[in-house]
Amino acid sequence: MPPQKKEYATRKTLAGERVCLRPFCRSDLCYVQKWSEDPEMRKLTGEVAPMTRAEAEGWYRRMRSEKDRIWFAIVLKEGNRVIGEAGLLRMFKPWLCTDMSVIIGEKDVWGRGLGTEAGRLLLDLVFGDLAFHRVSMGVVGFNERAMRFWKGLGFKEEGIQRDGYYCDGRYSEFVMMSILEDEYRSLHGKERSGTV
Repeated sequence: MPPQKKEYATRKTLAGERVCLRPFCRSDLCYVQKWSEDPEMRKLTGEVAPMTRAEAEGWYRRMRSEKDRIWFAIVLKEGNRVIGEAGLLRMFKPWLCTDMSVIIGEKDVWGRGLGTEAGRLLLDLVFGDLAFHRVSMGVVGFNERAMRFWKGLGFKEEGIQRDGYYCDGRYSEFVMMSILEDEYRSLHGKERSGTV
């Protein structure tokens, strides 16, 4: 059985070179709502409808009360601008595994590597402070940008949900991906922190 790992303080900010991940707060809901109104964003992220203010508030309350979730706003340091959201969900400490999400909602910063930086910060947290062993996620099969992003972080395809996503009158596959602690450390030259 793996050793028990220390608890993580969810109010911690993770700082990178160009972005930081700070704990998601109620005032960030306006951004999530705005991004949900964009049909292209919904299609790429698997959302089916824009989020109303009441739905956003409900999501925020659930997110804050769930013990198996840590959520962040992705903030561009230059100008202190919120550009996305990222987090861990379905964290299951007995198995040392979690799911992960990174969404850059501001399209004008796409292609600048900011999502990759945010993803690495989150993976450093997962495999460092949290000392988890496995991170997984799912991506809509036709979202080629997201597929390149996750593979660039070191995630590997592990399964396909055939016709797992329906959008614009057609089905698409849903690709399940994961990365293991040793794969991440090998790929990014990170040593085990020794935190238990």
